This record gives sequence, C-alpha cells and structure tokens, in this order.
Amino acid sequence: MAETITPKFKIFDKYDISEVTVKDLGLQSAINLEPKLILKSSGRNVSKFGQVKVNIVERLMNKIAVGGHRNKKHRIELGTSTGKYTRNMGIVLEAFEVIEKKTGKNPVQVLVDAVENSAPRDEVTIIEYGGARYPQAVDVSPIRRVNQALKHLVHGSSDKSFGKKKKFAQALAEEIMLAADNNGESMSVKKKKECEAQADSAR
Repeated sequence: MAETITPKFKIFDKYDISEVTVKDLGLQSAINLEPKLILKSSGRNVSKFGQVKVNIVERLMNKIAVGGHRNKKHRIELGTSTGKYTRNMGIVLEAFEVIEKKTGKNPVQVLVDAVENSAPRDEVTIIEYGGARYPQAVDVSPIRRVNQALKHLVHGSSDKSFGKKKKFAQALAEEIMLAADNNGESMSVKKKKECEAQADSAR
C-alpha cells in the first residue's frame, strides 16, 4: 500500500516555515506558524485568543495598516500603507526579499527571532490604593508580548521612512534584522529595555 505524502506548503509559494522554530518557551503558544498558501483570515478570528490562530506574518501585515497610530491617536497619515491587503502584504514580501538577500536566512525565522528579542517580559500598570495611584510592575501575557513587539517593529520602520528617501519596505527589513541581532539601534529593542527598566524601578 502506497504511503500518502502530505504536501509541504510554502507561504505565498516562497518561504518554507516548517523548519522555523520559536526558542522562547513563553512565546511558543502565541506565535502561529501554521503553513498556508495565502495568509488572509479576513478578520474571521475576532474572538478571545483569536489572534493565536492568525499566522505571525499576517499579524505583522495587519500592524502595517495602522503604522501611523500612536497611543490611540492617528498621528501620521502614511500614503505607503493603507487598508489594502495587497499593498500591505506587498510591503512585507518586499521586506522579506531584502532580508533573504542580505542574511541568506529564511526571513520568517528572522522575523520570529526579532519578535523574541523585542517582546517585553515586564511592564508597568497603575493601581489605585487609598485614593493614591501607584505604578506597579506586572508580567506581560504572551499574546500582548507579541503584539507589542510587532507594533514597535512597525513604528520603528515607519519613523525611519516617513518623509525620507528610504522606502517603508527597506526600513522594515532593516528594523527586523537589527532586532533579530538584538542590536541596540533597533527601536523595538530600545522600547523593550525601557519597558523592563521601568518595571524594575516600580517593584
């Protein structure tokens, strides 16, 4: 009896994510690496923990659509990234091509490494006790860690390309590569260190 061979899907028929690994045990449950030919959930996973069902590359693309947002305000209107799926995913794929060319590695693995290096483990919240408000250090949930990392990766690349000659895709590729190397020049790594330093001082 002949064995049935399960086909190996590459996302967009370009990048094989079957060998991509998540080294951070705390993020393994929050980073989805399910192989699909086309990464387009069309908002069907809007439920509790629904983001876990969305591939990490699609989550990055969704963050690009709101790259100008800062603290619930739309600070910058970006012409390069809009609500269009094809345009935003085109930016991601262009950035992946740059990463693959410069590093020779699978760009999805580089993205996962960047998320691991820029995901904060602690942050500060405000608690009210006896009429006074105090900062309190808290642990960050795995889903929020990934969301914060992706947000800072996109904001960092957005700031480096807005009003400059550098294209958004080029800036995104550089930001991901810097974060994957845990380089201090990366905005997302800086934000992580700031967040954890504030939490340490609030203990």
